[in-house]
Amino acid sequence: MNFSLSTQTRPGSCRTIVRTATLVAACLLGTVAVRAQAAAAPAAAGATKIGVINIRQAIAGTAEGKQAGAELQSQFAPRQNELEGMNKQISDVRQRLDTGQGKISQEEQARLTRQGELLTRQLQRKQDEYQEDVNAAQGEVFDRIGRKMVDVLDRYARENNFTAIFDSSAQNTPILFASTNIDITQDIVRLYDGAYPVKAGATPAAKPAAAAPKPSATAPKPQ
Repeated sequence: MNFSLSTQTRPGSCRTIVRTATLVAACLLGTVAVRAQAAAAPAAAGATKIGVINIRQAIAGTAEGKQAGAELQSQFAPRQNELEGMNKQISDVRQRLDTGQGKISQEEQARLTRQGELLTRQLQRKQDEYQEDVNAAQGEVFDRIGRKMVDVLDRYARENNFTAIFDSSAQNTPILFASTNIDITQDIVRLYDGAYPVKAGATPAAKPAAAAPKPSATAPKPQ
């Protein structure tokens, strides 16, 4: 699961959003900050044990995270298809305007121009709404899994006498280099899956992709 949906949208950029959202699921929004302190069983005097985790990758790598990603992809697939369909309508209008230069009347050219502008505004609005809804859904999943993962991480840190564990996926992280020997991401994923197993067969079967919406009454007609 890899949700990285920071792509900004603009008229005609539907394909960028859809391409990103097919990972929709892939990793959820935001960053879950993790600060684990070894309060129990302190390390030997003078010893410092540091760990690093990519919390986004960890959330995405859990069985629960993968299941949530599949569910979100299925949930948002019809709206992705709708955006693709609107983007194609806009492309068709532009193509008709380009190929019709000097061949169509000024009235027809003006009509197609207005139609393209209307479709572009509608697409922008739907893209913005889509992005907001995807972000909200991803955020809910990140928060839900992240809260439980922090508990797993805290217990792991205490039991293994870590002085500090840093999140390498956090924005503006101070980490410039970290040896793979101190990366505990996969350890936390395994512990999380053991503590919060996903029920067999819980992942819903993928739904067939919804057909693109039929052109509206104002859509361009073939010449």
